[in-house]
Amino acid sequence: MDNFQILKRLYKDYTKKYIKNILISVFFTVLLAASTSSIAYLLDPAINELFIKQSSSLIYVIPLCIVLAFAMKGASLYLAKIIMINVAEEVRRDIQTDMFSSLIHADTQLVDQEHSGKFITNLSNDVNMIISLVSTAILNLFKDSLTLIGLLSVMFYQNWKLSLIAIIMIPLASYAAKSLGKRIGKVSTQQMQKAATLTSYLIEIFKNHRILKIFQKEDYEKKRADNFIFNLKELNKKINIVYVRASPIMEALTGIMIAILIFVSAKLVVKNELEVSNFFSFLAAMMLAYQPVRSLATLNITIHQGLAGAKRVLPIIDKVHEIKEKNDAKELKVTNGQISFDNVQFNYVKENNQILNSIKLNIPGGRMTALVGHSGAGKSTILNLIPRFYDANSGDVKIDDQSIYDSTIFSLRKNISLVGQDTTLFDDTIKNNILYANSKASDEEIIEAAKNSFADEFINKLPNKYDTIIGENGVRLSGGEKQRLSIARAILKKTPIILLDEATSSLDAETESKIQQAIQFLTKGRTTIVIAHRLSTILNADKIYVINQGKVAGEGKHQELLINSNIYKNFYEKQIKKS
Repeated sequence: MDNFQILKRLYKDYTKKYIKNILISVFFTVLLAASTSSIAYLLDPAINELFIKQSSSLIYVIPLCIVLAFAMKGASLYLAKIIMINVAEEVRRDIQTDMFSSLIHADTQLVDQEHSGKFITNLSNDVNMIISLVSTAILNLFKDSLTLIGLLSVMFYQNWKLSLIAIIMIPLASYAAKSLGKRIGKVSTQQMQKAATLTSYLIEIFKNHRILKIFQKEDYEKKRADNFIFNLKELNKKINIVYVRASPIMEALTGIMIAILIFVSAKLVVKNELEVSNFFSFLAAMMLAYQPVRSLATLNITIHQGLAGAKRVLPIIDKVHEIKEKNDAKELKVTNGQISFDNVQFNYVKENNQILNSIKLNIPGGRMTALVGHSGAGKSTILNLIPRFYDANSGDVKIDDQSIYDSTIFSLRKNISLVGQDTTLFDDTIKNNILYANSKASDEEIIEAAKNSFADEFINKLPNKYDTIIGENGVRLSGGEKQRLSIARAILKKTPIILLDEATSSLDAETESKIQQAIQFLTKGRTTIVIAHRLSTILNADKIYVINQGKVAGEGKHQELLINSNIYKNFYEKQIKKS
């Protein structure tokens, strides 16, 4: 997408709807330009009538006109800026809303590929750059262009020869700004990339600060942070230096122009081709024109920065999701809850190796099925395919003989609950974390879900009970407490299909016993697929599948697999020895 297409897209999607307000702001910039030009023009009669002719009839009129001109200039500028500030914030909201909507509906694979710090930087810093392009650039373009046209009109009215000399500065300033703008656009892209890296790094540090401390990596991480901050500082310096570089260029050009104009004006005065009052009015107009010329010269920099930000944000908004439903998708009706995998093949985009290879599974409805295998065998991938976090490359997954790819995604996920090893909780109250599964649930239903997950017993010991804030990802709770909250949330959802991914790993015996009881309540009469390294937790499963290198290497009940599967038998014997 080239620069013109980006500007066209920003106008069509984000500024067109506010065109009325923008035009009102433009109207005030017209008043601003007129009042600024009148200030310069009024110096001619002020000097000629009051000082040279010493006319007493205009001694009050001209000063009053100057006061009114300045008042109109200030009021017009204020109103124009206020309107554009409101437009800018509306556009910011629209862009951030679109971007967040795209990210929240994005494929799991896309979110997994990028660090969250990058998206945070896109939402904040990059959007700020676009807002500067949309608001500041638009306002300054009209304000300064109209003001410059008005002042040039005054200058030509006073003396066209001097005006021709003065306007030589405009193309010179524009050429300088063009080269600076390209430079700053390139550096801005680098700066945003470094800012995203720093944000990602900080998120990692704050999230893993316990690991950092236990391994005594404070000094190591400080050096890494110093390196990130140093690189970002250098790029910020480059950007600011490029900005500042415009000032000496403009000052030098202005100085040269004024010197030339004074020289030429002096000759014209001697030849009686220029009145002193005309010269001062002309000089005032030219000096007032300095600001809009300088602003227009640096406007190119703001535009390049905004375009650089848009090139990073718009692709996220436009991202086409691979996980999408068909136009004629139907609502999934779960009756028995039987799940089948028919010759399913799968591999991740960035990996050539096959994760799942012609997988065939028949998971009975209303019963517990376990998946057993080495790490990386493909067990978690199988779970991820059922709610369509990922889509199979080929083959089909069916629930009660309905292809999940022919069903609406909402109805599919509505019927599934997931409890994983890495419990995800929000920095909110215990009540709201449980309520996340069903926002319409009553307090009685929440308490009942907590009791059935054995979470109620520790919740009631907390100072604020269900209104206790648990911190980022439940940092104020133990691993077992977080897991029980996760189960309570799944209980409250009341789905016919339950997915358990290492839900009881890394827990002490007493906590595991309580969680096992909670899981029994959660899974009773429901289709349950469980992944567990501890075979003790799945001995009573109705069916066990042995997954090895992306294939089904065995199936049956515990006793059958001890006889028929060497892989399962080795798993079991190793765990017996450990215990």
